[in-house]
Amino acid sequence: MSARPVFLPMSQNFIPIGRHHPVDRSKIEDDVNKTMQTNKFFTNAFIGNQNQPIWTHPYAIWWGKGEGSIGTPIYPTWGMNIAHIEANEIEFEPGTPPSYYINPTRRAAVIISAKELGAETTLTVDTVLPFSANLNLSHKPGNSEPTITFPVVQGMSFITGGYRNSTPIIQCGGQNGFRMVSQPISVGKSVKYRLVDSADRNWVVYINPIPEIQYDAKQFKLTDHDFTGPSGFTGTIQVTKNPIRDEGEKLYDKASGTFVIHANLTGEVNGNTGTYSFSYTKVGESPLLMFTLPHHIGSLAPELQSNITKLVLRTTTKGNATAVWANNDKLTFVENNLPITMGFGPWNPQTGASKMRFTQQTLDIIGPIAEKDLKFVMEAQDPQDSMYYSGKMFARFATLLYVIKDVLNNGQLLATGLDKLKKEMARYIENRQKYPIFYDDTWKGAVSNSGYNNPGADFGNTYYNDHHFHFGYFVYTASMIAYMDPEWLKQGSNKAWVQMLVKDFAESDENGRDYPFCRSFDWWHGHSWAKGLFESADGKDEESTSEDGFSSFALKMWGKVIGDVNMEKRGNLMLAIQARSFNSYYYMASDNKIQPENFIPNKVGIIFENKMDHATYFGREPQFTQGIHMVPVSPPSVFLRPKHFVREEWDIFFSNGRADVDNHGWRSILYANLAIIDPKASWNFFANGTNGVWKDDWIDGGSTRTWYLVWAAALGGGSAR
Repeated sequence: MSARPVFLPMSQNFIPIGRHHPVDRSKIEDDVNKTMQTNKFFTNAFIGNQNQPIWTHPYAIWWGKGEGSIGTPIYPTWGMNIAHIEANEIEFEPGTPPSYYINPTRRAAVIISAKELGAETTLTVDTVLPFSANLNLSHKPGNSEPTITFPVVQGMSFITGGYRNSTPIIQCGGQNGFRMVSQPISVGKSVKYRLVDSADRNWVVYINPIPEIQYDAKQFKLTDHDFTGPSGFTGTIQVTKNPIRDEGEKLYDKASGTFVIHANLTGEVNGNTGTYSFSYTKVGESPLLMFTLPHHIGSLAPELQSNITKLVLRTTTKGNATAVWANNDKLTFVENNLPITMGFGPWNPQTGASKMRFTQQTLDIIGPIAEKDLKFVMEAQDPQDSMYYSGKMFARFATLLYVIKDVLNNGQLLATGLDKLKKEMARYIENRQKYPIFYDDTWKGAVSNSGYNNPGADFGNTYYNDHHFHFGYFVYTASMIAYMDPEWLKQGSNKAWVQMLVKDFAESDENGRDYPFCRSFDWWHGHSWAKGLFESADGKDEESTSEDGFSSFALKMWGKVIGDVNMEKRGNLMLAIQARSFNSYYYMASDNKIQPENFIPNKVGIIFENKMDHATYFGREPQFTQGIHMVPVSPPSVFLRPKHFVREEWDIFFSNGRADVDNHGWRSILYANLAIIDPKASWNFFANGTNGVWKDDWIDGGSTRTWYLVWAAALGGGSAR
């Protein structure tokens, strides 16, 4: 079987009514008709006050905007602050284990600035692409050319400022200024200086004038916090931290003068093996040195293994970043465990998919419960004020119908339920729900109009929060309907409407006309970011890994039912990458070497770009903090959540009856998750309740007792065989 590329355009999308968004994009210089990224690492640069950090890893940078005063850790500047936080600087909540850790923000070590920058300085952004953007500092509004431009790409080894005929200043952000600045050292046509910041850490600065000018880069002078060069500089200044002295400096010398401005993503799948590559566009002739995260090192292509260096710098929440030489400006990663046999039914990574077979005794238990569940689901009121809760209810309905079709083989019951589900979905497809979806012609996306007057409505959907969660449930439901009735795809706008949702959060065409490429999923981090157009001092975050994985599963299954092989393969590749990244950063088994050792007993947490918090946005009870990474319990659960991790988590938080403390829907989520390691105990709970008592209140609003019985039985509980 030949390999197939996975990033190909999808069919034409369905476009609802246009409407302008409450958040303007006035700080972005790109054409207003261009699609715009809303959930990427650089959005703090063009929303809010524009002075919150963005994290390129291993560095954080932010616009000084004149803030700070001498005698504080923040030196006053209109330039670009650069910070790198070491492990001994992490701030932990005082509990045992700590409920969160955070990296101190706005603690600049080095600042790239210019004498011309001052109170009239503005920050604008241009060339916003899926993996990069340019940050421009202009000394006056409306300048035809910026004073300094900073291209930002995840993993870049240098913070590079491109100057235009100005007076460069390198500043120290600490309280006492630089501890040491070396004499100038020639590196080819460039000049470098070794710096020691106020915390005794080593940095290297490279001054790279363009060949067309006569500029003496050896004449930089140190005065207090400022290291100032002669005026009239055009070229680049590159700053990087050097933790390994001579060895590190040799690596940086070799790479200096070159900087990356863009990354292009390609991928292909052959059988159960997938590869994806970042091909970098650079300026300069030197070889390209890029920092990579731990999950990258774990999947680095064999031909790149010898390119791994000893240069390592800590990131804020993803362990250590390792510098790797890019082959021909390209880094490639390989996943050999794609879940290609995973389908709608319970699935086992060891045995793959197979037709579920149950004894008559098991079917006799499931059948009456399924009829009862169907009656309840058909009578339930759709919460039309929330795309999220509506999507969950539809997914619950669809999964129940799947059981009725493929497990119980009850055609009459299926027909009744499927007709009802189609009618409920039709209200959304026809945009007749309480809060219709609009095509946002500002940022280019599909948003609920619930948040035009209230940004927090429906979890921030209007501001692009959680779109892969919200829309993923609808895409999954549509996949189920199409599986049960393929003719549905040919009727009206059904397929086009679902394609619109897919394109909104997972557009596959980098040059797509109406939606940005892969809005939610961050192919560099290996998981999605849920936060959209909200300024955040701690950056993007994601609360629910399981819903992230479920959205990729929905993408995979939608591709399967509509015959889009590229989409199906892309979903499989995303799931494999998520399994690796989740178990590197989010799911902390006892052998995890990436997260801080004292934080690992929490087992999970919300990851922000700058902190990790063992919490949810709605409470810190164990069933919430752990359960938010379980829901919905679905086929990807056993792929994403390894047994040894599930066992450790259960023993710490829920064993010895502690799972029974919750008298609401979280109890069922915990017991459904238990089926991964103890399907018989899970089956016994859903079949018999606790101490022989069953309460429907124990079932969460996104699932049914019927599904959980089938789930537990298929994994080895009940009478499954």
